[in-house]
Amino acid sequence: MNLLSEPSHRQRYREVRKVTVIGSVVDFVLGVAKIVTGWFANSQALIADGIHSLSDLLTGFIVLYAAKHSHKSADEIHPYGYGRIETLATVSLGIVLTGVAIGIGYEAIKRLNDPAVMLDFTGIALLIALLSVISKEWVYRYTMSAARRLRSDMLAASAWHSRSDAFSSIVVLIGIGGVMLGHPYWDAVAAVVVAAMIAKIGFDLVRSSTLELIDVALDPGKISVIRQHIHAVAGVRSIHTLRTRKSAGSAFVDVHIQVDPRLSVSEGHQIGDSVRRRLLQQVDEVTDVTVHIDPENDESDSPCHDLPLREQVIIELKQHWPQLPVSAIDAVTLHYLSGAIDVELDLPIEILQSIDEAKHLVQQLKQAVSALSYINTVHVRFKV
Repeated sequence: MNLLSEPSHRQRYREVRKVTVIGSVVDFVLGVAKIVTGWFANSQALIADGIHSLSDLLTGFIVLYAAKHSHKSADEIHPYGYGRIETLATVSLGIVLTGVAIGIGYEAIKRLNDPAVMLDFTGIALLIALLSVISKEWVYRYTMSAARRLRSDMLAASAWHSRSDAFSSIVVLIGIGGVMLGHPYWDAVAAVVVAAMIAKIGFDLVRSSTLELIDVALDPGKISVIRQHIHAVAGVRSIHTLRTRKSAGSAFVDVHIQVDPRLSVSEGHQIGDSVRRRLLQQVDEVTDVTVHIDPENDESDSPCHDLPLREQVIIELKQHWPQLPVSAIDAVTLHYLSGAIDVELDLPIEILQSIDEAKHLVQQLKQAVSALSYINTVHVRFKV
């Protein structure tokens, strides 16, 4: 099974790059505008908010770097691709968000002790802060829409970083309103609340991406959908040892399916290939599927693990069937089931003279191998 095709990789990278560049341009313009306005308006909070906006540029650089390298095609060294680079970047962004929250909270506590620093706000500062809220909320929605479409946790983290900037601008707005109404503490209290919200977002991103780095499974609802699709394939008797793991916006599936133990190898493979194709077509996240075909449920135990392989079995069968000419054995099929071997033997019908002789030969063959404890039964088919 191939991972995402090269065109898909390139298309996904181009979309991530486009979204990130647009957000970075907005961050740069807003950051400079807030710092310049804050300088002339003597607004320390707006200057700090401008620095926060410029910090989003760092987020953009991280996203672009990760997007470029995580969308490389799989190779011999990294057979599952480079998607984990995106996961690492998401962890980094979560840490940045948490750091931003700590910074906002720290500054808010400082203003609680010295609220007079907010008294220098002006109407221009209010206008710029309002423009920042609107612009960053638009960037958040635009980036989050792309993150959902591309199933990119990294873009989602970047989107939340943009919304954290909008939150900090709301803090400025509340601070200005509070000062104008004679309540200087409003800004600091609101800042603490927003800092807590941003910290939770950052913590959740770090936690989810860290779990992904240690191969966390898909959510139960998605696993249930995968099971339904597998059971829908004709020939699948049961499922066991179903394992899934996330990697950036993709998911890998490893499943054991049980089929009729008497099927040919090729038919069993055809059923497994049908399962693989159905999951790739019907479940968006799934990009790699490994299907193991089992004749019986060996999830908790492998009852046939100590049985001899074919070469040894054939040698011992011939030793116990000296009356049967070696050239008469056309084909021997071995079925390893329930801790024993069922033998299917094809013989040319011309070696027989009558039906009674056929029955007698079958009985002799069964008795001759009764000393082989690992042989369960012998089935003989006479072919024309």
